[in-house]
Amino acid sequence: MRALAYFKKGDIHFTNDIPKPEIQTDDEVLIDVSWCGICGSDLHEYLDGPIFMPKDGECHALSNAGLPLAMGHEMSGIVAEVGPKVTKVKVGDHVVVDAASSCADLHCWPQSKHYSSKPCEACKKGSENLCTHGGFIGLGVISGGFAEQVAVSEHHIIPVPKEIPLDVAALVEPLSVTWHAVKISGFKKGSSALVLGAGPIGLCTILVLKGMGAGKIVVSEVAERRIEMAKNLGVEVFNPSKHGQKSIEVLRGLTKSHDGFDYSYDCSGIQVTFETSLKALTFKGTATNIAVWGPKPVPFQPMDVTLQEKILTGSIGYVVEDFEGVVQAIHNGDITLEDCKQLITGKQKIEDGWEKGFQELMDHKESNVKILLTPNNHGEMT
Repeated sequence: MRALAYFKKGDIHFTNDIPKPEIQTDDEVLIDVSWCGICGSDLHEYLDGPIFMPKDGECHALSNAGLPLAMGHEMSGIVAEVGPKVTKVKVGDHVVVDAASSCADLHCWPQSKHYSSKPCEACKKGSENLCTHGGFIGLGVISGGFAEQVAVSEHHIIPVPKEIPLDVAALVEPLSVTWHAVKISGFKKGSSALVLGAGPIGLCTILVLKGMGAGKIVVSEVAERRIEMAKNLGVEVFNPSKHGQKSIEVLRGLTKSHDGFDYSYDCSGIQVTFETSLKALTFKGTATNIAVWGPKPVPFQPMDVTLQEKILTGSIGYVVEDFEGVVQAIHNGDITLEDCKQLITGKQKIEDGWEKGFQELMDHKESNVKILLTPNNHGEMT
């Protein structure tokens, strides 16, 4: 089938030769892909990888799949076929895919070295996003959404009301990343929140905070185009480059109490945003790191947390309940279609996905949020 695939380190290109997926187990669902967003993780696989993808000549530890593999994990589509034990969806339903794979998927891959293993401790406790053997559909486990079709177990499927356009539905996955982060931070309706960075994840965090009823949202950003994007979502923007050493003091003063924010979310992952995420909090505030950092450690003063009983936590990935929460929030209007559509800055066919998708994002990072790719199964580009 047609796909934009990862062949080896530094080699991602369109092909007609990726094997078409088939239903292998009774609980699997075959999906005609409608749209799939290019994620920063996809770009990093090309620029810095392999990270999640198998190395050249090797297979993925969870599924035993080898290269080439279609990329793409932020997907929406239409059910084309269901296994005999599938009850959640039927042919023709609109769906999105929870791309995180875990011990729950091992029954699909008898060739996996972990096939007969018992569930890891994280999976036993319902934290599949922390699975010891985990990985992602479209990032090495199996082929993903930059292709005509994808086949996944039923527990990966989240039905989407047909009132939600399928291009917007492709945003459910990145929104679920930030929904998970805001949820585990213990966020309470009416609270104040600081978002550090207005890239794709920062903008998704804004939408989730608005959907959960934040009383005040401030976004810290220095890039003019991203400042504009955040303002278009109706939130206040703070540019620390205009305040120098007084940035923390000014930030804290933007809250109703003038004493700092109840919650902060670091979506940038650099030393200054990490420090700001803690110092801009009020007492007993919670700082959540969503950003993915490199291997180099950063200085940390524990007393920044201890003296005011602040909480520092991290968030990674999502679980299926996060997808369900996002879909419901979009359906009932807490997260608006208008806001979602502002995050879509381009649409391309998978045949053009490298030049007009990956290259465009790498060359014009600050002016893009999400570029969606489609195999055009149902005339999505017409």
